[in-house]
Amino acid sequence: MTPPRRALVVVDIQQEYVSGPLAIQHPPLADSLPQILRALDAAADARLPVVVVQHDGGEGAPIFDPTQPGFALHPDVEARRSDTWKTVVKEYSSVFPGTDLLPWLREQGVDTITLVGFMSNNCVLASAVEAEALGLAVEVLSDATGAIHLTNDAGSVDAASLHRTLMALLHSNFATVTDTATWAAALAAGQSLPGDDLVASATRGTVSAAS
Repeated sequence: MTPPRRALVVVDIQQEYVSGPLAIQHPPLADSLPQILRALDAAADARLPVVVVQHDGGEGAPIFDPTQPGFALHPDVEARRSDTWKTVVKEYSSVFPGTDLLPWLREQGVDTITLVGFMSNNCVLASAVEAEALGLAVEVLSDATGAIHLTNDAGSVDAASLHRTLMALLHSNFATVTDTATWAAALAAGQSLPGDDLVASATRGTVSAAS
């Protein structure tokens, strides 16, 4: 099997997610941030292309205002910044629309993107889903992403349930979901990671529900 040609895509590790209504709840930032840094270190060791993404809500926006502190990268990520990193500023949930990321990935010969960052219930999800139509394979590191609690007119869900559900959803069709340690070992060995598919997931789900 041909080894994947990966790029690590670090999505929106911004100060907006440290406190306030968007503070990451599960896995908590205290747990997910070290895994993000571990992924960055593994990428550096493997000389992997790295993309760092920041969301721009526009000047005067209530969140992600580029003139305000919440727009900044978390200082622990900023401290690892390298001149070799690709910087992307986006205005949509997905990392692709309105950016030059896709042609850059093509230039680098990348066929697989590894997503870490925030939030699993928004930008990670949107980016993974869009990548399918672009012909890119996706890996999502479950312990290096995170979700928030949600309540709206359609219902309510806690962050842990939301994150767990989204990881199962993504692994059923859109991505290979794994943890950072497993990914780092596969990266060092130049190996791909086993995925799943919708039919197998549905079959196992039916058996599980009946038991």
